[in-house]
Amino acid sequence: MQSAIKEAISSSPVVLFMKGTPEFPQCGFSRATIQTLGQQGVDPSKFAAYNVLEDAELRDGIKEFSSWPTIPQLYVNGEFVGGCDIVMSMAQSGELAEFLEKEGTLIPEETEGEAVVESADVKPKRE
Repeated sequence: MQSAIKEAISSSPVVLFMKGTPEFPQCGFSRATIQTLGQQGVDPSKFAAYNVLEDAELRDGIKEFSSWPTIPQLYVNGEFVGGCDIVMSMAQSGELAEFLEKEGTLIPEETEGEAVVESADVKPKRE
């Protein structure tokens, strides 16, 4: 399982282990994290989410891998960032936007606004 987690973390620049899916988060913390990433402008083509509710071994394995007891867990370019509380704190201070920009994970400015990480509460506009 540890090698599968390493592979998952390296599969995309931004990786979130969460309860549910970006479209249908299954807990408030996962929903808040997805919404925050979307608000920050994370490029969907650089984002992957893994639903830990589908695999108990993954759910336990990711906690052991990171030595972090809760889900969701965010990784950026292979680096463990933290859980919902850390992500929210970083977003409020402006540190998350700076970090994501430095890591090259945001939507390029010329296409900004075209797409963001899907959120359960925000529906794309239809033209």
